[in-house]
Formats: sequence, C-alpha cells, structure tokens
Amino acid sequence: MSISRFSFPTPIVFGVGARKQVADHFKAQGFSSVMIVTDAMLSTLPFFTNYVVELKATGLTLDIFNGVKGNPVKSQVTAGVAAFKKSGASSILGIGGGAALDVAKAIALMVNHPGDIFDYEDEKPGALPIDKEIPYWVAIPTTAGTGSEVGRSTVVADETTHVKKVMFSPRLMARAVFADPELTQAMPPAVTAATGLDAITHLIEAFLAKGYHPMADGIALEGLHLAAKSLPAAFANGNDLNARGDMLMASMMGAVAFQKGLGVVHSCAHALSAVVDMHHGLANGIMLDHALAFNFKAVPNRFERLAHAVELKSGADFLPWVKNLKQQLRIPATLKGAGVAPDKLEPLFKVALADGCHLSNPVSVSEQDFREIFSAQW
Repeated sequence: MSISRFSFPTPIVFGVGARKQVADHFKAQGFSSVMIVTDAMLSTLPFFTNYVVELKATGLTLDIFNGVKGNPVKSQVTAGVAAFKKSGASSILGIGGGAALDVAKAIALMVNHPGDIFDYEDEKPGALPIDKEIPYWVAIPTTAGTGSEVGRSTVVADETTHVKKVMFSPRLMARAVFADPELTQAMPPAVTAATGLDAITHLIEAFLAKGYHPMADGIALEGLHLAAKSLPAAFANGNDLNARGDMLMASMMGAVAFQKGLGVVHSCAHALSAVVDMHHGLANGIMLDHALAFNFKAVPNRFERLAHAVELKSGADFLPWVKNLKQQLRIPATLKGAGVAPDKLEPLFKVALADGCHLSNPVSVSEQDFREIFSAQW
C-alpha cells in the first residue's frame, strides 16, 4: 500500500508507514517540543514505546500524558491541561482511539480558554465562544471506529451526571492526520468488531439523517461499501492490511459524513455508555438493528440505497444483513445477551431522550419509542 496525501478538509497522510513522517511534519511547522496524549493501556504496548524512541531519535522533545482511561471524562481533560502547561510543550500529538483523540482535542481547547470545559458545550444557552488560540495538534489513530481524528468536536462526559457533552468548533480539528493501517493491527478481534460497527453506524445514520447534504450522503454510501466487505476480513485476520486500510478509511469517512447528523442508534448508545459504562462501539453494535427497525417504515427508499451499497438486492434484506454481520463479529444480539440488567431501563430511557443525536433522526423519537426499543431486548 503506497502513501497517499489528500485534504478533506484536514490534511491526511494515509498508508503503511505514514507515522514515520510525523517528526518531520512537526519540525517543518516549527515545533520541537510535543506532548503526546494517549491512553494508559496503549502507552504500555511495544509499538508505542518503540515509536516514542523513534520520535526522540529525531530530536523532538517529548512529554507523555497517558491519563486517558475508558470513556473521556472532565477530570482527564483537567489533568491533561495541567500536564501540558507544566511540560512547556508547544504542540500536541494525539495517539490512540476515539477516547484519546477526543481528550487531546479537549486539552487543546482548554489550554487557552478560561473556565470549565462545559462552558463551551455546543448549543448550550449562554455558552462561551471558542475563539482563543488552539495549540497545534496532530492525530494518529490506532483504531478504525470513531473517526475522531477528522472530527470537529470533542465528546466528554460529566462525571457527576454521566451525561456526554459535545464541544464543537471547526477550530478543534487536527491540523494534520497520519493514518497508518499498520497501527490498527494491534487491535484484538473484539475491539476490531466494536470499533468497526461504530464506523458502520456513523455511515448508516449519516445517510439516514434528515436534511439535505448530498456530499455527506455520497461519502456515507461509499464508506459503507468499503466497511461491509472489509470489516469481516479485518476481524478474521488482523494482519490483513488491505482490510485494515479500508476500515481506517471508512472510519474517517463516517466522521466526515455525520456532520449531516446521526440518529436514534447513537442516542441509545450514548445512554448505554452513560448508564452502564458500555464501550461506545459495542453499544452501537448491539443497538444497531433494533433501533434501525424503528426507522425502516419511515424511509424505505433510503434502506434500498443502503442495501445496494452492501450489494444486497432490496431494502428488506438490510436489517437481516446487519443481524448476520453482528453474529459474524460475535457481538451480542441483545442487551440481555450483553448482561445489562433490566433495572437499568428507566435511566436508559431518560438519558436517551435527553441526547441530541435523535433530533436528526429521519422520524421523531418519543420517550415511549425509546421504551419500546430498549424493552424489546428482554
């Protein structure tokens, strides 16, 4: 696989070995001191420790913040900002999955913006503007799911309420992305499956979201086509670099496409992350067919086009295809199968209803609708 370069709008260096160009990129931009933001587990892996040695050998001065664990929360951002200011670094390198990259973005936001990060929550009445300098930051994704490396927002949970909050601004986008499929080989099959279904959910929901955005629709359909053929292959053989590359690309395409909007699946998944601390990709995967069934009668023509993207004959075949894909990837068919207790239903309804993603769903979703979508799984 050769190295490719393109901008959409983020400058992206894509291909096996892309990570080896990061040091030269920072130096070309005039930065010699960098703080790496990553998660605790990834920072112990051989590829990470070896990569740090490689970066230091180029003359970069490095500090490492590895305080990201699980879903991003405000305390991680606060600690990261303190670490950045103490280090004296002039730039940030986010390495990891969606959580690490969201925290890197949030740290970059709060280095020069006063107050609490939730003062900048998107569409919050009286929210403060994101108008101060954002430190130069670069992203290296190591999973193929959220596409946070090309996203314009950071999602951080409130540790008191467990509600996820979105801080949005095009100014938060990484200044460059180095997408190296070789790095995603470290993902075990279960993580490949969960993150891959996260990308697929982004692509499907972006296409189904109400509103006019043909460019996002086109990106979503092609991304889904790539993911449909390559996720099972990447799951079956983690060393299949072509499949890994397709999934890394599909992940970024999903994040670009969902600027159009998301939907009911994501509101359900965000509730599961908040209430039972479920991995976001796994939550999307479990809920995907159940929540999509709610949309099927409302926009059957859209399901026809989704079906064609994954080489099926009709829209009626699409939900069975999703169920079969979940089975191939060993994703629990239901919340009951995932071990979620039914006493969690009431808080799940409430958090899902309060989540903003379902507002762009192709058909309105009521509290009773959420009750039925969740309850049917027991």
